Amino acid sequence: MASAAQQPDTVGSMARTARKVLLGREIDALLRRSRTTQVDAGKMIGVSQSRIASVISGTGNLSAQALDDLVRQLGVADDDYIAILLDLREDSHRRGFWNSGYRRAYIEELRLLVDLEAVADRLRETAAEIVPGLLQHESYIRALHEPLQPDPDDPGAVTVDDYVRARVARQRILLERGAPEFHAILSESCLRRTYGGDAVMLDQITHLLELATRPNIQIQVMPFTHQAPGAGMEDRYILVRVPSPGAAGDLEMAVVEAQGEIRYIDDKPAVGIRDKIFNRLAMTALSPHDSRQFMEHLVRGLRSRPTIQR
Repeated sequence: MASAAQQPDTVGSMARTARKVLLGREIDALLRRSRTTQVDAGKMIGVSQSRIASVISGTGNLSAQALDDLVRQLGVADDDYIAILLDLREDSHRRGFWNSGYRRAYIEELRLLVDLEAVADRLRETAAEIVPGLLQHESYIRALHEPLQPDPDDPGAVTVDDYVRARVARQRILLERGAPEFHAILSESCLRRTYGGDAVMLDQITHLLELATRPNIQIQVMPFTHQAPGAGMEDRYILVRVPSPGAAGDLEMAVVEAQGEIRYIDDKPAVGIRDKIFNRLAMTALSPHDSRQFMEHLVRGLRSRPTIQR
């Protein structure tokens, strides 16, 4: 008679989510600790090595019974820890989650980042030319997307309003209870490059000043007059840390954004290099206090312009 853990051995492919990634890392840590190969783990519950590999990579899943059987056979007796793993398996992102309402505005490559941000306890970001999405004022978001007006003949096209709602929804993580620490280093070009006119930039920089008063948000400005040691400001990236629910240790990932490309890097040496670069930039940029003074100076300049209605 077949075990209750056995299930059709179709690997399939699903979108990576934060919870799936965390579950995969826990399974990988348990296999390493017990010196069990992926092949042997599959044999324990009647699935292939590729099925186990897909779970570890965050692109596959196991039934609740199969997961329970596997971790117990790997020597786990802690029911609370097993419950955590089973909860990670029950991902909330059902079919159509990303394809309905304003969530359509999140391109496929961005979805894992949005998901990771929601469970992170620390986010650090460098930015040039454009203010980071988590810090953008609503009018600034709209100005960025106004040139991308959808095809009026496509009723399912993503609208500018969808883009605005999606980004504002993403920003809520910084304002809610249990919000992550957020540290941004902004090139002066983020504050000088005008989108939507002076009024929009006044909204945006004023918004940054307001956010900088929150205890979990730290903003530093890298002026044009400061030379970043070993460069670094041109490499736009986000360092994400997600607390570990168990044996694997905290997930630390670098998310690198380039034109038309987002890369997720969890290789420790590669993440470590960017961590060192970020720390050097933080030492070189204006202090948070001096950064506020810098932005206040820009606000005064914008308010004095004839384009600003008083």
